[in-house]
Amino acid sequence: MAKLKGKVAIVTGASRGIGKEIAELFAKEGAKVVCSARTLKEGDHKLLEGSLETTVAGIKKAGGTAEAVTCDVSSETDCEKLVAETHKLYGPVDVLVNNAALTYFIPVKDFPPSRWMRSFAVNLHGPFMLAHLVLQDMIPRKSGSIVNISSGAAIGPGRGPYKSATVFRGGVCYGAEKAALERFTQGLAEEVYDDGISVTCVSPSQVVATPGTVHHHLVTGPDDPTGEPVEWMAQSALILATEPLDKVTGLVTYSQPLLKQYGVKVNSLGIGFERKGSGYSLI
Repeated sequence: MAKLKGKVAIVTGASRGIGKEIAELFAKEGAKVVCSARTLKEGDHKLLEGSLETTVAGIKKAGGTAEAVTCDVSSETDCEKLVAETHKLYGPVDVLVNNAALTYFIPVKDFPPSRWMRSFAVNLHGPFMLAHLVLQDMIPRKSGSIVNISSGAAIGPGRGPYKSATVFRGGVCYGAEKAALERFTQGLAEEVYDDGISVTCVSPSQVVATPGTVHHHLVTGPDDPTGEPVEWMAQSALILATEPLDKVTGLVTYSQPLLKQYGVKVNSLGIGFERKGSGYSLI
């Protein structure tokens, strides 16, 4: 049974990695998917492979329905254009997946303020702007789902003293953004509960091998035993986008515990097993 038959979905960051996998799975489940990112054509990104054209071509070849709309989610004008183009293509939005992200691994003392502001604009303000826009579709119809993609970086190191050998320098910005996204998730979920709209958040339990994580040397590739398959994040997003409101809304969770709950065989490693989640994942 196609879980998203007839639904219109926007997936940001769909040119590669987790976003690409989510877009492909949603299309397979019957959704009309608007794939969004900044990279339209292969080679447009100087460092990473993947593009919207490649994602959309793969979906169409598999028999799905998808179109590409470029968008810099840090731009209010671009976000408005993305939703307007979605309306022209397919109609009102039923599902939004806020997956697009931007990371700089720079210690605070060296962090250029312009990069700090841009990172927050992509990772936090973008999800707000898109949620604000799609809620105009969802609230009158009393239905819809918003799925935010977070990270284990949202889990703070706890209080000191700290052992210098284990201190990770450069993750403060990204961690703060994702922690804020998790608080945003639960706050918005409460606000729109009576409107029948679910708002959820999921992070990988282990690092997912994507062009970005491989570039940053977080994993060596898909066969790295410390990582998890990208498919698990897509399956997790599908669950959160399709399960009944009262079963999931306000949930801040991790891929493997969620999938295990739904009978999927996982590694049972990483966050949710060997390590506790963020505070918001426990509420």
